[in-house]
Amino acid sequence: MGTEIIEIGKISSRGQIAIPSDIRSRLDLEEGSKVLFIVEDDTLLMKKVSSETFAAITKPLRRAKKKIKESEVTEVVHKLRAK
Repeated sequence: MGTEIIEIGKISSRGQIAIPSDIRSRLDLEEGSKVLFIVEDDTLLMKKVSSETFAAITKPLRRAKKKIKESEVTEVVHKLRAK
């Protein structure tokens, strides 16, 4: 994939973070791109969401014969984690 990029960002008063341009370019993130946030302890992981990623995330639900819309993913993930 190439060299590692390390950048420091700053959170605005509205809780927004600007993704540095080098990282946006590397991941081909554009306005309207979707990202998934995963938090474990004090670590935040952000992953670009593509149609393939969305398919992988929802695969266990499709196996269970449940239909899920992209807008419902967050709620379903929280419910599954609570179990």
